[in-house]
Amino acid sequence: MATMAAMPTSETSLGSILDQVAKEKGIDKKILVETIEAAILKAAQSVFGPTRELEARFNEDTGQIDLFQYMTVVEAVTEPEREISINDVDKLKLDATLGEELGFQVFWRPEDAEKARDQDKEYGDILKLKHGRTTFGRIAAQTAKQVLLQRVRDAERDLIFNEYKDRKGELIRGIVRRFEKGNNIIVDIGRTEGVLTFREQTPRETYRPGDRIVAYVKDIDREARGPQVILSRSDPRLVEKLFEAEVPEIYEGIVRIVSVAREPGARSKIAVTSRDADVDPVGACVGMKGSRVQAVVQELRGEKIDIVPFDRDPARYVIAAIQPAEVHKVIVDEADGRMELVVPDEKLSLAIGRKGQNVRLAAQLTNWKLDIISETKFKQMEEEAISALQQIDGVTEQIAKSMYRLGFRALEEVSEASVEELAAIPGLGGAEAAERIKSQADTTMERLRQERIRSASSRTEPLTDRERLMFIRGVGERTVVLLEEAGYRSVEDVLREDEDRLAIRTGLGIKKARAIKQGARDFVESEQKVLDAARADIRRAAEARHA
Repeated sequence: MATMAAMPTSETSLGSILDQVAKEKGIDKKILVETIEAAILKAAQSVFGPTRELEARFNEDTGQIDLFQYMTVVEAVTEPEREISINDVDKLKLDATLGEELGFQVFWRPEDAEKARDQDKEYGDILKLKHGRTTFGRIAAQTAKQVLLQRVRDAERDLIFNEYKDRKGELIRGIVRRFEKGNNIIVDIGRTEGVLTFREQTPRETYRPGDRIVAYVKDIDREARGPQVILSRSDPRLVEKLFEAEVPEIYEGIVRIVSVAREPGARSKIAVTSRDADVDPVGACVGMKGSRVQAVVQELRGEKIDIVPFDRDPARYVIAAIQPAEVHKVIVDEADGRMELVVPDEKLSLAIGRKGQNVRLAAQLTNWKLDIISETKFKQMEEEAISALQQIDGVTEQIAKSMYRLGFRALEEVSEASVEELAAIPGLGGAEAAERIKSQADTTMERLRQERIRSASSRTEPLTDRERLMFIRGVGERTVVLLEEAGYRSVEDVLREDEDRLAIRTGLGIKKARAIKQGARDFVESEQKVLDAARADIRRAAEARHA
């Protein structure tokens, strides 16, 4: 391959700039050179045409980027921008043979203007570069500058990412620098800046430029346009890390934080346990005269903190989590992941907390659904449940009480129970009686459903979504509650849902979910017909009374 060589220049070169940038920013010079070569080549193709065979090459001697065009020597030219005929090669007295490539340097820098004129004079008819040189010279200079700046920015971002990626999940200290659009706070954390977005801030906390701040490193976003280090003051793990910093037993692994529930700025609950029987986990976190917990409270600007001893027994764990309220009775529904906590009437508001905060945090901490019930309300519910169970033919008050103690609170629970489960009820009379009771429960549920329909048909106002759900065959109060808690608040919500997803979200099981879906379809199809028929029955009964 023959190449028309370039002469070195004595001016300040791109190479010296690259050396300086590489040294100051810690970037491999080879990476900078390759980046600029690629950018200059792309700019050249946009100016001189994409069909030319072009190459951008860094010249170590001059410290500049040289541009070359290559043309193949052929017998007859079919691609003028890529080929040169053997006759033209001979006329121009070029040293090349058929099939060889000839390389021509494209002179585009101002200092090479004379060489460019000579080249156009001698090879202009073949290369056809004259009209693009000036444009390319301007574009090339701008491109080199932009690419270099962008590469430096990218390299700096890579350096920051690599430096901070292992600090994700840690505490970091910084100084508030400024506020940006959307109430985001920019924090100086050393070599770079972190961002505390509005959603990661704690309510009622305010800052001014120059304030010192401790935050949790939530994420390192390599693709972020602004600061890459995402900070948080609202994440529950901030509380965990603050205790880890204050309590040596946690740092050493003797005491472990099992769970954290938090409403930022208001209250947190943490559950702790100890690997050493001689170390009280709660006492270790509280510290002498409350010194350790107070240090965390102070850092959280007065946020209240409850420290709860973890217990493997779910009921005891929940009782500890609901403190300071006392609990007299716990009813556990493991299948639904729910507990009913019975508290003295005068302690009801304390157990629930301000705007439900105490019970909400206890539920988050323990991962159980919690219902707080006063003793008076519990006794009333017990009486109503026993009375409802007695509606089943053959169920005496004594049997109903036994059923209630074993967890049967509603007709539908009896309907859904297996014969084996019912047969285990004391005094019921074995499997044969259990089958009869189960069948009677189904019959009673259907009778009550029909009564609800007749009652609704006598009203002029439309049915509520809850009433319509109750009209689905096999759906009682308990199932309606489960449907509503899972987000299914209308018959239409049920119909739109997939059976498997309905079963998973409600915890009812696939068999029950299929029955509910079918019942919902049947109800919608016959809703108006049933209501019209019920209204007709009522009219006929009224007419008969007046006759």
